Amino acid sequence: MPPYPRRTTPTGAATMTAEQTPHTFQVDLRGLVDLLSHHLYSSPRVYLRELLQNGVDAVTARRAEDPAAPPGQVLLHTEPGGLRVEDSGIGLTESDVHSLLATIGRSSKRDGLESARADFLGQFGIGLLACFVVADTIRVVSRSARTPEAPPVEWTARDDGSYTVRTLPDDARPEPGTTVHLRARPGSDEWFGSARVTELARDFGALLPYDVQVDGTAVTERPPVWDRAHSGPGARRVELSRYCQRQFGFLPLDCIDLDVPVAGVRGVAYVLPSAVSPAQRAGHRVHLKGMLLTDQATELLPEWAFFVRCVIDTDSLRPTASREHLYADETLAAVRDALGDRIKEWMTALAAAEPERLGHFLSVHHLGVKTLARHDPALLRVMLPWLPFETTQGQLPLDEFADRHPVVHFTRTVEEFRQVAGIAAAQGIGVVNGGYTYDADLVEMLPLVKAGAQVAELDADTVTAHLDTVDPAQELALAGFLAAARAALDPLGCDVVLRSFHPMTVPALHLDDRAARHERAREEAQEQADDLWAGILGSLRGNAPRARLVLNQLNPLVRRIGSLASGELAGTAVEALYGQALLMSQRPLRPADTALLNRAFLDLLRWAADHTAADTPGRTADQDGDRDGRREDGR
Repeated sequence: MPPYPRRTTPTGAATMTAEQTPHTFQVDLRGLVDLLSHHLYSSPRVYLRELLQNGVDAVTARRAEDPAAPPGQVLLHTEPGGLRVEDSGIGLTESDVHSLLATIGRSSKRDGLESARADFLGQFGIGLLACFVVADTIRVVSRSARTPEAPPVEWTARDDGSYTVRTLPDDARPEPGTTVHLRARPGSDEWFGSARVTELARDFGALLPYDVQVDGTAVTERPPVWDRAHSGPGARRVELSRYCQRQFGFLPLDCIDLDVPVAGVRGVAYVLPSAVSPAQRAGHRVHLKGMLLTDQATELLPEWAFFVRCVIDTDSLRPTASREHLYADETLAAVRDALGDRIKEWMTALAAAEPERLGHFLSVHHLGVKTLARHDPALLRVMLPWLPFETTQGQLPLDEFADRHPVVHFTRTVEEFRQVAGIAAAQGIGVVNGGYTYDADLVEMLPLVKAGAQVAELDADTVTAHLDTVDPAQELALAGFLAAARAALDPLGCDVVLRSFHPMTVPALHLDDRAARHERAREEAQEQADDLWAGILGSLRGNAPRARLVLNQLNPLVRRIGSLASGELAGTAVEALYGQALLMSQRPLRPADTALLNRAFLDLLRWAADHTAADTPGRTADQDGDRDGRREDGR
């Protein structure tokens, strides 16, 4: 049963009966202050922003009603144990004080000036409560510009939730405006020192449209550096760079104007002087109508623009309740896209008119541009003549490399490229190292942006096909040696072929493409699986080629091994060549590969020692017996 009877309307909606009594929420101010200081705001430093915000909004309100009002000012005066803030704004009457200052959640911006609300910084009406984070008493003395005949009024609030209001003589405040007095909370004196207040006021309010002073020293710098007149582009760039040094602590590689009038955004993006990780999301400085909103706006630019940090002033983006972050809405998404387009336009303009500057930029931040180009074929088309790729002919733009080779081959890993780079270059095969981030994807996109370009992933068959075949008579003469070599490597899933290629100093080449690795992994999994799973894996057997060891007939060592009379020794030598080729490919060794390499090394040492001992005069029968014993026990 509900505690009170209810009746319903014809539509079924419940209405309050006479027995129901409305109640008013009771607010524990101490609890609210704790909420503000520990949960809503990230730091006590925001108290000064709230004071500046209230002062600027009061001046804006007065000038909206009276354009002939004197120029606005917000003056801060540090005092022992506190702070005094004066503004020449619209001021308050006694009824305003009761209605606005003493009612949590109500803002003067909502009363009588709703049409001009877009001009205000504050939107949530929390106002002076934030000052309780550092102060235990707030005293406000104000005189209304709307009703100048009304006397000044004083409102004094304490952090226990109590407040008093009284009227003052006319000489307590002769001119319209408001003065706020803060008394420091015990332990918070550090926030009221002259140097700290100046630092905070300059950080938050340097771009505010009105004069802001701390102890007589101006902290505003209007207009912003990107809107000032300069003697020329070079002088402007120098001033922008100095501003970057002050705000971000680095001298930029370049500066990009961010001007999006439709979104009410003006500012500049600074290109970082050194490469950074794509995972590192830089914080950007966002000013809302001149007031610093945040210096950690990671969501302002697209993810690919990790190579810049920017500072903007906007009047269109919405702040969160704490006014320390941007509200994620459609407007922010549109601004993000517009700023991203502006950075793209800057890169395109450099490619067209200043290739030297573009080259300098790409030498540091090519990864960021590749990240973007991967999703933007139009930009990839523009950047093709400039983006560097590692190829078998050194660092070259993909566009130039494609002009030199009818088919652009690429590898998907750095190890594959290093394995075949020297051989492919000698055979005239054009190969791009696609093992770096996004490089393989960009190579595969090449036909979309360059007419006539052909690309193909490099595989073992392609490399082998470009190597010279051996004379059939010579290969037939080596049939016994090749049979022993294939028998030695067959348990490892590796075939043996004989070819002639350069450089002749390379005795053997291990080719192991992705298809071969997949097939070998399937076979290994099948061997370790139970009967059911082994049957499933067996049904997945494909016609993928196995890895292969290509022996170089031009290499003197290979020719000598091929002429060995002992099939056992020839097999051991081939195992050693296999291990050396694996090491040269810089691939991780499987346990079976490691065991083979160790066994081949020890067997060759043993054979060399035995061979040397047999040719040494004075060898004893005991020594020969030791040798025979080792052979019998397999050592």
